[in-house]
Amino acid sequence: MLKRMLPVTVVLAVALWPTMAAGQLYKSTMPDGRVIYSDKPQPDAVKSEKKQLDTSRRGVESPSAGEKATLQRLEGDRRARESAEDRVRRAEQALHDAEVAQQMGKEAQPNERLGTAGGGSRLTDGYWERQKKLEEAVTSARRTLDQVRTGK
Repeated sequence: MLKRMLPVTVVLAVALWPTMAAGQLYKSTMPDGRVIYSDKPQPDAVKSEKKQLDTSRRGVESPSAGEKATLQRLEGDRRARESAEDRVRRAEQALHDAEVAQQMGKEAQPNERLGTAGGGSRLTDGYWERQKKLEEAVTSARRTLDQVRTGK
């Protein structure tokens, strides 16, 4: 429906441009219910009304002080909201990075295994210290994310 109305509206606007410049327009209602706008009344119309267009105000008016203040308040609110969303995104990324580092750090490094008398190997204290640091990094990132989400 909207697609069919657009060409009609454009044609109507172009046809009525000289009339609108003069500020005079007729709205004619036809017997079948159609409404026709033109610069003169339609002869076979059931009803014709003369519409006087207000041409006293032209162009774009500058915004009022209240509108400017509202716009500034809305822009400030948007910036604050976006800033909070950015902090949450950064905290989520930091948590993700810490979890990935912890997952990848589970495998022992070459210098973190010691041979045993039975021919096996065991993990060194350095491995467990590294695992503890990785776990602390994940815990810290979770805490930071919770704080950012709650606004503390």
